[in-house]
Amino acid sequence: MTFGVFMHKDGSIYDDIPEAHYQFPKIYLSRAQQMVGDWVVYREPVKLPQSKGFFAVAKVEKIIPDPVEPDRYRALIEEGSFLPFEPTVPHMVDGQPVERDLANAQAAVRPLSNSDFRRIISLGLPEDDTLPRIGELETPNRVQDNPQMPFEIERPIVQTLLNRPFRDRAFRRAVLYAYDGRCAVTGWKLVNGGGRLEAEAAHIRPVEHGGPDSLRNGLALSGTAHWMFDRGLIGLTDSLDIMVSRQVNDPSSVEAIINPTRKAIVPTRESERPHPQFLAWHREHCFKH
Repeated sequence: MTFGVFMHKDGSIYDDIPEAHYQFPKIYLSRAQQMVGDWVVYREPVKLPQSKGFFAVAKVEKIIPDPVEPDRYRALIEEGSFLPFEPTVPHMVDGQPVERDLANAQAAVRPLSNSDFRRIISLGLPEDDTLPRIGELETPNRVQDNPQMPFEIERPIVQTLLNRPFRDRAFRRAVLYAYDGRCAVTGWKLVNGGGRLEAEAAHIRPVEHGGPDSLRNGLALSGTAHWMFDRGLIGLTDSLDIMVSRQVNDPSSVEAIINPTRKAIVPTRESERPHPQFLAWHREHCFKH
């Protein structure tokens, strides 16, 4: 097994859903097979305008022939492993490439050294005090960028990536940054006296029902809006119109807190907006029509 890099670009010819699967041509099959059971980081191409660089990490569960395209394959992502970076990690830091141990870092699927993986994770998923802490880490060890550190120390990083409290904090940080701390339903951006944002990070499809820790499965919501969304009293259409359930006992009060556009306020970047498949799941399983 080995760590790896998957290059991804929205709107490419490849049918990628980074949270679920990554499509690639046959020439990369032998490389991708080495990554089964281990972790990869997603990276946008350097030449892409406003490239995010490295933007997420995920675990490869298995490789299968693509069910639609001949001579292509899919790397299936282990459910619950995808995690977005915030901040995203640029290609260059302090004048040096972040990915340093590969002479040609252009191949769409390629191995990633232990030290490069550690460096990217520490930059993209930093431990900080900018957010309220939700629980405590069961595995608090964090490995710093030390090229002399033996491989055996790498595995605490992997354990941390699966730790639920750590993932909750990383997910909240990514969602609130993408939404600029503003509730998608009310439009409020409230900050308390300590500088903490009032908005919460909501999963559209809950983790316990197979929802990923992905920006496209997330919404920034105020506490009241979050409570109503989780209970199906409000929902969203695919075009992001805000729906109010007929079962709400005080509809005028709910209507009063919805922002004047009557649409969810979401990030401008398409790849960070709610995905229709998660919105559809919420309407089918949660929203009270």
